Amino acid sequence: MSKTTPFLKQHYTEQVAPALVKSRGYKNTHQVPKIVKISLNTGIDSEADKNQIADIQRDLAAIAGQKPVLSKSKKAISNFKLRENQVVGAHVTLRGERMWDFLYRLLAVALPTIRDFRGVPSKLDGQGNYNLGISDFTIFPEITVENVKKAMGLDVTIVTSAGTDEEGRELLKLLGMPFRRTEQQVAADAAAKTNAA
Repeated sequence: MSKTTPFLKQHYTEQVAPALVKSRGYKNTHQVPKIVKISLNTGIDSEADKNQIADIQRDLAAIAGQKPVLSKSKKAISNFKLRENQVVGAHVTLRGERMWDFLYRLLAVALPTIRDFRGVPSKLDGQGNYNLGISDFTIFPEITVENVKKAMGLDVTIVTSAGTDEEGRELLKLLGMPFRRTEQQVAADAAAKTNAA
């Protein structure tokens, strides 16, 4: 039984990569930026009990499609009521088809369900990678809200092979990342409409 290629991966191969070659003039296919991996990370309250930690693991696994790894503290910090070897977070690194599946669900399903959504910030990290903070993980359809005892935030890091922020931004935009329009873009569009009229 052959597995079907994830929709977004197919879209990247057929539409995005050729568009990047056309706009950037790459001579070699290896120069074309691509998504390398996606990391999901969430913090866990130091006072969380075993049941809460298990719930967070379950929810993160449902969102990511694979079991998360727990992060533990390396040393005790009394000001934060933190003991050594205490669970402080959970993270998952997605590659391959799971990465494409997650990205598609994030762009097509989860982000559009945010109330009063006006796009995500367009700032990258200086090396072509993108970090997105989600304050409430219940935007993902895999999560049953009735089972959630405590709201959890989620950090999503999209690592690309792009050499610059401009290339990374263009790659993500072509894949469907709903970047927030800057005031300059809004003003330019308004001016273009006025001139056309």
